[in-house]
Amino acid sequence: MSSPTTASQEELKAHRVPLQWRDSCSALVIPLNVCRKKTLYMPWECDHERHAYEKCQYDDYLRRMKEAARIKAAQAEEAAASA
Repeated sequence: MSSPTTASQEELKAHRVPLQWRDSCSALVIPLNVCRKKTLYMPWECDHERHAYEKCQYDDYLRRMKEAARIKAAQAEEAAASA
């Protein structure tokens, strides 16, 4: 069940990605870290990779917030119906 932004466990292990970074954007953190190591963490060198990773993180955040709002609205509706 890998999406284009999710790396397999073998890839994550091979690239030594920490557990806290193994989320739905894990496939984007691998090239970012490779670029960072190759360029000695020069902040201006890996802009494209960093932007892609941060955009994925932001989109994931928005998705989770919309889901939480939907659940909260459903719970409020259920509470109003039972009252």
